[in-house]
Amino acid sequence: MGIMSKLKILVTTGIFPPSVGGPATYSKLLLDELPKHGIDVKILSFDGVRSLPKIVRHLVFFLKILVRSGDVSIIYAQDTVSVGLPSACAAKLLGKRFWLRVPGDYAWEQSRQRYGVEDSIDDFQTKKYSFAVERLRKIQRFVASRAQLIIVPSEYFRKLVSGWVKKPDKVLRIYNGVELVNIDRKISNKKTIFSSGRLVPWKGFDLLVDVVLELRQKYPDIELHIAGDGPDKVKLLNKIEEQKAADAVKLLGFISKDEIRKELSQASVFALNTGFESFSFAIVEAMWAGVPVVTTNVGNLKEIVDNGENGLLVSYNNKREFISAIEKILQDPEYTKQISQAGKEKAKDFSIGRTLDELVKILKNETNKY
Repeated sequence: MGIMSKLKILVTTGIFPPSVGGPATYSKLLLDELPKHGIDVKILSFDGVRSLPKIVRHLVFFLKILVRSGDVSIIYAQDTVSVGLPSACAAKLLGKRFWLRVPGDYAWEQSRQRYGVEDSIDDFQTKKYSFAVERLRKIQRFVASRAQLIIVPSEYFRKLVSGWVKKPDKVLRIYNGVELVNIDRKISNKKTIFSSGRLVPWKGFDLLVDVVLELRQKYPDIELHIAGDGPDKVKLLNKIEEQKAADAVKLLGFISKDEIRKELSQASVFALNTGFESFSFAIVEAMWAGVPVVTTNVGNLKEIVDNGENGLLVSYNNKREFISAIEKILQDPEYTKQISQAGKEKAKDFSIGRTLDELVKILKNETNKY
């Protein structure tokens, strides 16, 4: 296989199994699958240093990269700050090629959670903020500027991240791969709205509580099931208690993939009220399961959902539009069947196999330039 048989990559990642999350899943996929294409992969996870004090853990991680990178051609970081910064510095010192995967805007996410920023991710790109926020943004853009190649999970995010660098043509889109596991749908008279994701401010789960409570006036047995955990959990629990909604809303916490598939097998609707997505695994998984989807017209979601054809798009945090869309699905079985079938077909565009094929092609093309 020529040069490909000699290619070795060090993947630096924030988390790795048994830790759970998108970066862990993606990194495990690279470790398992790329060797089948003649590419050697080594993994270095930030999990091993996370218990150390701040700054110290990043320094130790940097030293670990230096030790592990002796025989690799590419250091491929899976985020822009926690592993991205030490990876960029190590690659520079060692004269290695540095690749970067940008799954989200870390500076914006942290600013929303820690520094009181309320702007959307799009507005965030052009405004000025406090010293702490600007420091995060500068680190993120410095790391992006050091990368020879940046991989992002959607066309929407390719355009956004291109604004961080002087050479936007080095930003390439490879859709995240979703494991398309067949699920047997169980027809039930019980109506359930299912949603999942990190419990963070921009996911808007609190609005879905209001949605299901209003729908209960017409559909007394309808329930909302939310899978996930995160910093907004207490806020959401308080809202459920204040609204006396414990019988209508079930917070499932973090649940396994098998448990998510069980929820999808019984769900009447999958609803996601999100203000930002670089790529939504949850939407694709719901579509593949044959669950009709109602979600917001933001970020990458317009690349997945064709409004009215394989799902329904509504405005972020718009209760009236969510209720109207969910009622359309509940009241029109033929239409529901139509968009569910179309959604299942669309989900095939985001398979793990397609993701790997595109990544291997880029590896071959980029490696042969050197």
